[in-house]
Amino acid sequence: MPEFAERVLDVADRIPPGRVMTYGDIAEWLEEGGPRQVGRVMALYGGAVPWWRVVRADGVLLAGQERAAVEHYRAEGTPLREAGRAAEGHVPRIDMRRARWDGEM
Repeated sequence: MPEFAERVLDVADRIPPGRVMTYGDIAEWLEEGGPRQVGRVMALYGGAVPWWRVVRADGVLLAGQERAAVEHYRAEGTPLREAGRAAEGHVPRIDMRRARWDGEM
């Protein structure tokens, strides 16, 4: 595995339960790469870490993984913005203002 990928996964693994970082946050934290490079690492190797804690900046859930992600978020108490009643079948978004982690321990 490339060194950059190991570093991305290490950051993802450190995100506390109930919190999230964006792809761009991780790139900024590492001072290397960008959101697309972090996303590529997560797509290839992210199954080894809590992948649901690495998200898009707008809080939209990963396409095709929404149900699994929501189960994790609810179990961990991650702040969500629930869809309105009119949006039946629509999954919630992450409340980025409350859930975003800055990497500080």
